[in-house]
Amino acid sequence: MSLGEALVTLRRARAMTQVSLADVAGVTQAALSRYENGLRDPTPPIVEALASALGVTPDFLLSAGRTQGAFMMDAHMRRRRTAKPTVWRRLEARLNVYRMHLDLLLQEVEVEPELALPRLDPLEFAPEDAARLVRMQWRMPAGPVRDLTGWLESAGCVVVAEDFGLMTGGGRVDGLSQWATNAPVVLVNSRAPTDRLRLTLAHELGHVCLHSDELGNDPEDEANAFAAEFLMPAEVIRPELRNLSLGKLHGLKRYWGVSMQALIERAYHLGTIATRQRTGFYKALSARGWRTKEPLSDELAPERPRLVDRLGQALLERGLSSDEVAAIAGAAGGRDYPDFLPRPLLTAV
Repeated sequence: MSLGEALVTLRRARAMTQVSLADVAGVTQAALSRYENGLRDPTPPIVEALASALGVTPDFLLSAGRTQGAFMMDAHMRRRRTAKPTVWRRLEARLNVYRMHLDLLLQEVEVEPELALPRLDPLEFAPEDAARLVRMQWRMPAGPVRDLTGWLESAGCVVVAEDFGLMTGGGRVDGLSQWATNAPVVLVNSRAPTDRLRLTLAHELGHVCLHSDELGNDPEDEANAFAAEFLMPAEVIRPELRNLSLGKLHGLKRYWGVSMQALIERAYHLGTIATRQRTGFYKALSARGWRTKEPLSDELAPERPRLVDRLGQALLERGLSSDEVAAIAGAAGGRDYPDFLPRPLLTAV
């Protein structure tokens, strides 16, 4: 672990090049390159200038450099095949920086999860069995999952919603997750419709439960299978997926809170529709323009993260100012807070 790795991660998270960061910090690109590659240590005034340019405190930058283990940790990510590497690498960097800020907050505010979050070996548990086990341990109702974000946060998962569409091609990445020191962090695309967002949350929960220690044979397929069973338990939904029609899919979407396409795939994998019927449904969706924008998504109850706001509120209730809360999290004071730190956390209530 080095200060250079922290500089690279923070710079990438803010979509800054070496040239732009060097210009804002008042150093040469050659000098910045040496700092990032560990060939030279910056002096305290330069550390302060770099931290200011990156929107963090000097202590945050230096403590990141002292942290044991890699600053940039790989993240599990739900993305489309066409997502550009530059986009998902930036999102991975942002998740890493979130993780560091949240680790600092969680050192000040103790979070006691109401639910246990199992960490299962994917070589021993099939993803469907893992999903059923989690639902059973959490004593969830047999039917649809209401307020999925609330369930995750009750188990100690920190959920952060951010508009990925602000980045070029950001709409092609739905979410990503990573274990922090004290809790898993899930970063999701707030621009996604609620039905897709819910599938992403369940997908990332699958990663958190199954892939925290072992990756398994195919992590993405395993997370998809976990999400399908978690949101649409086979024993409950199978009878409802018989004799499907577009009209019936509308009603099922309202009830289960998942997309019509997810319902079609679930019906196909559970054997209640054949390949020909599956193809027919997709043709019907395409003819109506519903493959890219389904109806009814705005009628579903939105998923709203609340835990991060509660962490900030707990510190504000101790009598700290919003700037003091920001300093604890390692964010620069004043109004130039980093984009990747949730703004509601840093504003007085």
